[in-house]
Amino acid sequence: MTDPTAEKYDVKREHRDFYAPSAKEFAIVDVPPMRYLAVDGHGDPNTAASYREAVEALFGVAYAVKFASKRALGRDFVVAPLEGLWWAEDRGAFVARDKGAWSWTMLIAQPDWIDEDAVAAGVAAARAKTADDGNPALDRLRLERLHEGPSAQILHVGSYDDEAPTLARLHDEWMPQHGLTFNGPHHEVYLSDARRTAPEKLRTVLRQPVRPL
Repeated sequence: MTDPTAEKYDVKREHRDFYAPSAKEFAIVDVPPMRYLAVDGHGDPNTAASYREAVEALFGVAYAVKFASKRALGRDFVVAPLEGLWWAEDRGAFVARDKGAWSWTMLIAQPDWIDEDAVAAGVAAARAKTADDGNPALDRLRLERLHEGPSAQILHVGSYDDEAPTLARLHDEWMPQHGLTFNGPHHEVYLSDARRTAPEKLRTVLRQPVRPL
């Protein structure tokens, strides 16, 4: 019998329905409770220093936790893609791409066996590798349990700034036609590395938790 602890865990493989949706049409999925490293912030992700710091902190801790898990527990895993929850006082700010009005929580999914102690140790390890002034986002990083439940999602291929028509169609047409309304922040999963991928080839899961009207 294969020892499950010897297999490298990959959230994209274990939860394929949530990380490999169709790009042709919206579909409803039921997202179970999942654990994430999380950092909150506000403002335009293209210009806000807090956003860059949040992403650096998340990946620094994610890799520290991964290596510690492999070393201490013999349980390895693939570091999951960056994800984000996005919201604003005016929901139309997303369609209008008014990025300065956005609030966000950036996320990296974690295996179920990663606990608060593992994350605290990961934060300490990441902090030890930063410059003398450190990364302030490490002080805000936490382990969060998120249960989105029923959600509408689709795969968007293209620039992040080209998401607006798809979101407008979801919000103004598809959800009303199916008797659904919002049940949480807009959720994105960044399957591509924006530093190495042409904008027109970026692959992003667009997800919206929903509930009956």
